[in-house]
Amino acid sequence: MTPPVRVEEATSPVPPEPPAPPPSGATGAADDARMPRWLPRAVILVLALVACFQLGSWAFHQLIGLLVNILIAFFLALAIEPAVARMAATGMRRGLATFVMFLAVFVVTAGFLALLGSLLAGQIVAMVEGFPGYIDAVIKAINSTFHTELSRLEIQESVLRSDWLRKYVQNSASGVLDVSATVLGGLFKLLTIGLFSFYFAADGPRLRRALCSVLPPAKQAEVLRAWEIAVAKTGGYLYSRGLMAFISGVATYIVLAVLGVPYAPALAVWVGLVSQFVPTIGTYLAGALPVLLAFTVDPWYALYVLGFVVIYQQFENYVLQPKLTSKTVDIHPAVAFGSVIAGTALLGAVGALIAIPAVATLQSFLGAYVKRYELTRDAESSTSRRRRRVRLPRLR
Repeated sequence: MTPPVRVEEATSPVPPEPPAPPPSGATGAADDARMPRWLPRAVILVLALVACFQLGSWAFHQLIGLLVNILIAFFLALAIEPAVARMAATGMRRGLATFVMFLAVFVVTAGFLALLGSLLAGQIVAMVEGFPGYIDAVIKAINSTFHTELSRLEIQESVLRSDWLRKYVQNSASGVLDVSATVLGGLFKLLTIGLFSFYFAADGPRLRRALCSVLPPAKQAEVLRAWEIAVAKTGGYLYSRGLMAFISGVATYIVLAVLGVPYAPALAVWVGLVSQFVPTIGTYLAGALPVLLAFTVDPWYALYVLGFVVIYQQFENYVLQPKLTSKTVDIHPAVAFGSVIAGTALLGAVGALIAIPAVATLQSFLGAYVKRYELTRDAESSTSRRRRRVRLPRLR
């Protein structure tokens, strides 16, 4: 009897159990901990932009004086551009025509400063010579009013030995260098403005060609149109102001000569230039000096000069100025006043001088692109009805 064969059951190897998946919260934390690829480049770009802004701001503040001088020179070149173009059209070289214009401006300015200097020098000498008499009159009035016994010699000795005089002399001696630096800085600014304005006026066509060469044809026409408008408005503003300055100076000279006020030519030039080229307060600043000198001759003469200044100012504002500036700088008086205030706030006296021609240029340039329509009958009738409805209340 054969033994039973024992059959062993085939067993397959048990595969290892897969690792348990991490919880969902752990996967999100790992993804968040990993830095995005774009973040370093974004940080570097932001830092570079901030550095460029800081560098540009620093450079702008360092060059603001030069930029203002270039702006003044540009407007001066625009002002003399019509005269230079006319002389160049006759066959004269443009550089020579620009030099002739600058020479004329220099001669007029030097003559004005010479007349004003002679006026100030004469008045200062007269004041110095009459100073002891003024002191004696003041001391006499004080003694008679307060029953004191002051004398000019005692006052002079006390003043000469005072501490405040010594400190004033020391500060004045130390301030000479500051005054010298200010004068040299002013001369350097005038030289810079003169050179840039000469180059802008002499090389005006070349500058326009260089500017238009980097623009498409459509933009070139707009730039040339804006340039022509700026030349016309700036030159017209300057020439109209010059003509009004001449008329004002002649009228002032006649009045001062009739009254016998000294230095009538210098005062007439002073009134003509200051009243026309110093905005807002120019009239009052120009009229103060003639009134003061007329008061030294006769107090009634000062009143006459003041009356003339007021009357002539009204004549100029309502009759002369509208006729002369209607074709050159035709802007509303409120807009002109606001532009002067805005220019003063931005650039000081320079902004006040160039504000009106700049706004007139912008107004004329925008007027070419703004289309205006005639009012319809409904609009006109509604406007007239609204005017008829407005009635002043009756007083009982």
